[in-house]
Amino acid sequence: MDTEVFAEKYAISFNLLEGVVPACIADVSRPDWLRIAELVKNDGGRLIAIWGTDRRPLEDHYAISVVYCAAEGLLWLRLTVAEAGNYPDLSALFPAAERMQRTLFELIGIAAIDAEDVRPWLNHGKWPKDYFPLQSNCTGSEHFSTPLEPYPFVTVTGDGVHEIAVGPIHAGVIEPGHFRFSVVGEKVLRLEQQLGYTHKGIDRLLIGKSITDGARIAGRVSGDSTVAFAWAYCMAVESISRCQVPQRAAWLRALLLERERIANHLGDLGALGNDAGLAIGLSQFMRLKEDWVRLSHQLFGHRFMMDLVIPGGVTIDLDRAGIDLLSEQLNKIEKEVSVLRSIYDEHAGLQDRFISAGRVLPKLAADLGLCGLVGRASGQAFDARADHKISPYDKFNVRMATHRNGDVAARVTVRFEEISESIRLSRQILFQLPPGETVTKLDGAVAGQFGAGWIEGWRGAILVAVETDAQGAILRCHCHDPSWQNWPVLQHAIMGNIVPDFPLINKSFNLSYSGQDL
Repeated sequence: MDTEVFAEKYAISFNLLEGVVPACIADVSRPDWLRIAELVKNDGGRLIAIWGTDRRPLEDHYAISVVYCAAEGLLWLRLTVAEAGNYPDLSALFPAAERMQRTLFELIGIAAIDAEDVRPWLNHGKWPKDYFPLQSNCTGSEHFSTPLEPYPFVTVTGDGVHEIAVGPIHAGVIEPGHFRFSVVGEKVLRLEQQLGYTHKGIDRLLIGKSITDGARIAGRVSGDSTVAFAWAYCMAVESISRCQVPQRAAWLRALLLERERIANHLGDLGALGNDAGLAIGLSQFMRLKEDWVRLSHQLFGHRFMMDLVIPGGVTIDLDRAGIDLLSEQLNKIEKEVSVLRSIYDEHAGLQDRFISAGRVLPKLAADLGLCGLVGRASGQAFDARADHKISPYDKFNVRMATHRNGDVAARVTVRFEEISESIRLSRQILFQLPPGETVTKLDGAVAGQFGAGWIEGWRGAILVAVETDAQGAILRCHCHDPSWQNWPVLQHAIMGNIVPDFPLINKSFNLSYSGQDL
């Protein structure tokens, strides 16, 4: 990345962040905060994440950070804010900023100026109103007896309008989240979500940890994306320590990432078939997924490949026998998925449920910042494996699966096509796996540094941003799941559909609760 290009484009000075992901960082003023946001928006850039850092008492201020994805790479801006201060609201330019800003306030107590929606997001009333767990004077282990408070949902009025409240506890294995439907008959006029029930305090847990110990926590942000989060975290701390990851380790990371992608797509395709009344789809795809994760356990010691990606490399390796087993499984899965795709495509009842359900057209998707898998099904052609290639993806010609119909059928098609592409990439990795070491020790300067990791997980691109303190420990680590962008869009996708189609539409998005309830 050429920082001079950024400097000329945005009229401020940038520092290049070391590492494999193209990224740069800059401290900005309040006018620059909004001016650059408008430039990014007008240039087709995307908002990725917003978070805050309490830098007291060392520097006697807070820092508000925002990361954008521009054509040239990641752009990380930091705005200094005094105690009890505030910062300019970004939600008018990027609607996805709204919930991020609400969460930022609840964690550190700094509010966006004139923000339209200031309702609580993570705090369901259990924290006192003056308690902000990421402030430096808090430990994160405080206990309160404050009673829970009802969430102020928006009320829809009119003849025949009534509400259906679903959750937060559900009949299935779905994670806890509340969905408030405003309906006439069975037609949905409005859906509003309340999440935050799986808040785990991960941001607080990471503060003060060594950069090597933080990987285990980052890998537990969202269990179905453990490889992606761990890799993004490791990428960030490896950039801080100037660590050169062995080539073989990078290729093995990519293999694990593609296996994670395939496992989740197999499960989703089965669940989508089941939600549309095709029970055989669930049984067959879950059989394939079970075989898939069992081989991962056999070769790597964990069904979901947790704790395999570590700072400096990976904890596993493959011998000839392991490569043969993986290759054999790829051949089997490819054949069976091809047959199942034919069944899905030719089943009139299934297609009747899929086609036009939960449609998000490309313009709305672009306006609201829809991203990842569901974004690509609505014409948003972004994939970090193809856009900002890191090793070993720079050696491959990643074929991005995109469609424009934006309905359940398109999201199903993208899943099938991504399985096919991940199988191709996995074969290429196995056939060309370079020799060498699988891990190297982190070293180099780590005090007072910034690092960013950017990995295309199966839902979409995952960001991990790390700041270290004067001793080289973690001052702040922010992990960002693409579900932040996509949950609000689900509220639009259900409008005009009938209530019984919500489980199908929701599953076609399959967003993470845990991944954003840090």
